[in-house]
Amino acid sequence: MRKLVLLLVFSVLPTTFFGQAAFDKFDGQDDVTSVIVNKKMFEMMGSVKMDSKDKDTQQYLNLIKKLDNLKVFTTNSTRVTSEMKATSDKYMKSAGLEELMRINDGGKNIKIWVKSGAKDSQIKELLMFMEGISKGNETVLMSLTGDFDLNEISVLTDKMRLPGGDELKKATKNKK
Repeated sequence: MRKLVLLLVFSVLPTTFFGQAAFDKFDGQDDVTSVIVNKKMFEMMGSVKMDSKDKDTQQYLNLIKKLDNLKVFTTNSTRVTSEMKATSDKYMKSAGLEELMRINDGGKNIKIWVKSGAKDSQIKELLMFMEGISKGNETVLMSLTGDFDLNEISVLTDKMRLPGGDELKKATKNKK
């Protein structure tokens, strides 16, 4: 029995560590712009008292309390785009993510994968890979973890002005 437990622990550890650091290799590369927001920052942002009666602002504050980690990497390099594509494909398979949607339109390729929570619209992890975005043929890789509702994503993309946010907002709007 002890051997079985040890075997299970050691078989799960590599995917756990890979998942936490799968995209970190893109942080700090010359051809990559990265934005990384950790749970502590989300906690600090969520604790800010605002007297706003604006519905979007309240939704935004409620959402960021539910987030653990946000990583956004953008590049115009074809070499880095290939690496991002391979890494996201490998991660998607190892993390057990399911495809939410895929869009191929006029040179834009957008793929969104999720790991669902307790309810159909509840998300524990969202991974988005977009290539061919904007005039500069930009590629965006975004990883978002927490425990949030898919319908709340448009508020996050608006308030944080995330690269590829317009495409994500359009994609999730169709899923409501």
